[in-house]
Amino acid sequence: MAVSLADRLVVAIASSALFDLDAADRIFREQGEEAYRKHQREHENDVLPTGVAFPLIRRLLALNGESAAEQFVEVVLLSRNDPDTGLRVFNSIEHYGLPISRAAFVKGRSPFAYMKGFDASLFLSANEADVRHAIERGLPAGRVFPTDFIDDEEELELRIAFDFDGIIADDSAETVFKKSGLQTYHSTEREKAAQPLRAGPLQRFFSELAGLQVKDRLRTEQDASYQPRLRIAIVTARSAPAHKRVITTLRDWGIQVDEAFFLGGVGKAEILREFRPHIFFDDQIGHIEGAARVAPSVHVPFGIANV
Repeated sequence: MAVSLADRLVVAIASSALFDLDAADRIFREQGEEAYRKHQREHENDVLPTGVAFPLIRRLLALNGESAAEQFVEVVLLSRNDPDTGLRVFNSIEHYGLPISRAAFVKGRSPFAYMKGFDASLFLSANEADVRHAIERGLPAGRVFPTDFIDDEEELELRIAFDFDGIIADDSAETVFKKSGLQTYHSTEREKAAQPLRAGPLQRFFSELAGLQVKDRLRTEQDASYQPRLRIAIVTARSAPAHKRVITTLRDWGIQVDEAFFLGGVGKAEILREFRPHIFFDDQIGHIEGAARVAPSVHVPFGIANV
C-alpha cells in the first residue's frame, strides 16, 4: 500500500534554499557541467554551509515527535541535480541530522513539477525562474533571498511571518489600490469589511501551519513541561480601517495568529528585526530587499505586485 502524506504539512525544498551552493553554482556557470560534476564528486564529503531556509526547515522537522502519530511535518528535497551530483547534498543533510528521506533529482529540469506528487503546500528555491514558473502554474512557491540573519541554534522556538495581501489572501484589494489609489482602496475595504478575501498562493501552507500550531500546543496536555514552539505573525502595510478585513478573513478560516502588525506604509524591517522570524514571506520585491537584511526572506512573485 502506498504511503500517504496527506495528513502532514509537506514542504518541498530545493538544495539551493537549504544550503549555500554559491561556490558550486559559480563553477557550473563559468566552467560547465563536467567541471561542476568533477567538483561535486571531489567534495561530496565536504559539508555544505547552511542556506537561507535551513533555520526554518530544521525547526519544522523538530516539531515532529517520536511516535508515528506525531509525524506532523515532511520535508522533501526537489533538486536540479542528478543523483550522482546530488550525493553531496544528501551527505550534508545527514551531517546536520535532518530527517529528510524523500527526494526527486531531475538533472537540469524544473523540479517544482513534482510538488503535487508529494502533496506539498510550499516550494522554496533560490532559482527565480523555477519559482516564477511554479506560480504561473498555480503552485505555491517562493524564492529565498540572501540574508545577514545569524541563527541562534540553541533556540527552539520557530517564528514565521507573513505579509497578507498577495500571500495569505488574494490580491484583489491590492489591485484596487494599484489601479484606483489609496482613497478608493480605503472606501472599498470599509464597505467590504465583513466580506472575507479569497485565498492567496500560500493560504494552504498558512492554514496547515496553523493546524500544526494547534497540535504543538496540545502537547502541553500530555507533558506540562513542554513549551509550545511555533509562533505566527502577520506583517502588513494595511492600517485601520483596512485591518478589519484581515480579521474577518482569519475568522472565516478559523485561524488565530499570535501577532499582527498593521503598519500603514511604515517599513517592515524594524518590526522584523524585533520579531526575528526564521522566515518571512512577501509578494513585493521592494519589501523583501529591505527585510532580507534582518531576516530570512522569501519573495512570492504573485499577482498585481509583480506585473
